[in-house]
Amino acid sequence: MITAIVFIQADVSHLSETAEQIAAIPGVSEVYSVTGDLDLVAMVRVREHDDIARVIADQLNKVEGVLATQTQIAFQTFSQHDLEDAFSIGL
Repeated sequence: MITAIVFIQADVSHLSETAEQIAAIPGVSEVYSVTGDLDLVAMVRVREHDDIARVIADQLNKVEGVLATQTQIAFQTFSQHDLEDAFSIGL
C-alpha cells in the first residue's frame, strides 16, 4: 500500500463542500480540516504508483474549491496498525 499525504489550500467559503467531494474520491481514506497555512489534509492510500496520479492529479486537483496542493509520499510506516490488512477485509 502506498500512502500519500496531500496538503490542500482551498476556497474557505466552500470548505465543507470541497472536503466532502474530496472524501468521496476512491482512494482517499480521510480528509481533515486543519489550522495554519493549509485548509485541508487528505490521506490517499492506493496499491500502485500510477494510482496516485489518477487520484490526485486527475480527480482531487479538479475538485471545485481546490486552489493548490502539495503531495508527500510516505516511505515507511511506524504504526502498529496494519492498514493493508484492514483494507483487504473491507474495514
